[in-house]
Amino acid sequence: MSQHGSYKLKRRIKNKEQIIGISIPMTSTVDEIERFVNKGNFDFISTDSQHSAFNEETLVAFCENANKLGIPVNFRIKNTKLTYLIGNFLDLGPSGIEVPQVENLSTVIDAIDNFYFPQKGKRSWGGPPKFLSEKNLDRLEAAKWWNSHGVLWMQIESLNAVISADKIGNLEGIDVISWGPNDLAFDLEANPNHPLKTDEDCLKHVQKLLSKSDTQLCVRSFNLNDKQRYLDMGINMVLESGLIYK
Repeated sequence: MSQHGSYKLKRRIKNKEQIIGISIPMTSTVDEIERFVNKGNFDFISTDSQHSAFNEETLVAFCENANKLGIPVNFRIKNTKLTYLIGNFLDLGPSGIEVPQVENLSTVIDAIDNFYFPQKGKRSWGGPPKFLSEKNLDRLEAAKWWNSHGVLWMQIESLNAVISADKIGNLEGIDVISWGPNDLAFDLEANPNHPLKTDEDCLKHVQKLLSKSDTQLCVRSFNLNDKQRYLDMGINMVLESGLIYK
């Protein structure tokens, strides 16, 4: 790629274009990343620390390998309570952050503060993204670039979060509401009398809440049939499991 994918991704999300990503292990080599991406011409890659082993050196190497290919990296942090570390994680190379199990607006506000540089947020300056090094931007130019291009995700995984999706998604600085179907299933099972009975009920409810927002709903897909089903429902952003393409 002549230009890093992060230059366009946020704009495409805000335009609610069709965007397909792939989730792959943080230990993937540059050849493995390229092989995965080429199989589906994916728009971004995602890697996880919430349910996977994680160390900072591995994330740095993963992001460097992805950056060589011009592919944006989304990183799901290990725990909701670690939003105060978002700036530190971003200094390691990702171009997007996903916060799991979001319930409270205070979590969202803290994530925004730590994701964006002043005057949009409160992130400490640790230098520009490495993939901008050839641009030779000064501090203010690089901070402005990041504030216009970094992608911030909130993952909702409960009925409480589902019915509050518009409040979460309408906060300035939130780009993506992502789906946690398995933890949501636990909550649905615990609340059998709730008006929303199924995962699909919840998806349609969030779609309606976000219909006038420029925040995009992203759903994880674990097989090719699910991907097409979500696209047919009008969900334009899907994160596929790399296991599908093994």
